Amino acid sequence: MTRFITDRKKVHGLGSARSGTFHWWQQRLTALALAVLGPIFIFLFARALGAGPEAALATFRHSAFGAFVAFVTLPVVIWHFKLGLQVVIEDYVHEPVLRTTLLILNTLGSIGLIFYAILIV
Repeated sequence: MTRFITDRKKVHGLGSARSGTFHWWQQRLTALALAVLGPIFIFLFARALGAGPEAALATFRHSAFGAFVAFVTLPVVIWHFKLGLQVVIEDYVHEPVLRTTLLILNTLGSIGLIFYAILIV
């Protein structure tokens, strides 16, 4: 006896196809922001670094533009890294308790680093 099963019936209960859309958009938007902010931040930092540590501090301490670039770039870098690490954990850690623990630590650690980066600037 031949059974005809629809495509919907085959995938029912395997998860929503819409669950990763927000994560995907976050990754793309942070990547786009880093494509713009990254070269500016690297240029400012490299230029100041060649002149010594005092010049590097002065670049970000006394320049509103330099401080703004650092203030925006550091949280975006940290959040982009968090999103990428989340994908690695979800794909390669198969133990449910360990996976959940690592995902919680990833999120809390990233939020803590973002607050610390903002506080430093």
